[in-house]
Amino acid sequence: MTNIPAPGIDPPDRIELRGLRALGTHGVLPEERERPQPFEVDVDLEVDLLLAGRSDDLADTVDYGTVAEAVVAAVAGPHLDLLEALAERIAAAAWRAADSPHLEAGPDGAGDRPADRSRASGQDATGSARLRVLSSPPPRVSGVTVAVRKLRPPVGVDMSSAGVRIHRYADQLGASAGGSAPVGDR
Repeated sequence: MTNIPAPGIDPPDRIELRGLRALGTHGVLPEERERPQPFEVDVDLEVDLLLAGRSDDLADTVDYGTVAEAVVAAVAGPHLDLLEALAERIAAAAWRAADSPHLEAGPDGAGDRPADRSRASGQDATGSARLRVLSSPPPRVSGVTVAVRKLRPPVGVDMSSAGVRIHRYADQLGASAGGSAPVGDR
């Protein structure tokens, strides 16, 4: 089902991450608990992109590289029985990563992504890269949609994948990210 905005309300801007692949040990069968299997994830972040579109500045948007790393770590994390629980974990991880402060690195770019190197902050007295939090906070993510697919589901029929898709609003994710841990992260 497609979300159609109410009359007079613009649809939200989105950052889309497609086809992230990672290995994980999720499922109810004993072999799924022991043998890593491939998962594919799509993530949509609802966020106002107007300022970033006009400024061309990473500080005014979400660093999707950081979000992608958080998604892969969530899939590779501890075992969960259900894809539904994995999707919840991924949504919470993506939301936390998207709402975390951006960091800049010095001109040598040690450990940072290429986009960060263009706005380097300098070196300390030893010549090492300094990291500093940018002054403007990242835009607030209003919602996250996650689709997670198990690419080789252990079923007795020919099927390329089995998956779930969830959508969570920031108030739903804020409670699980800050208060009680999402399922499987307790």
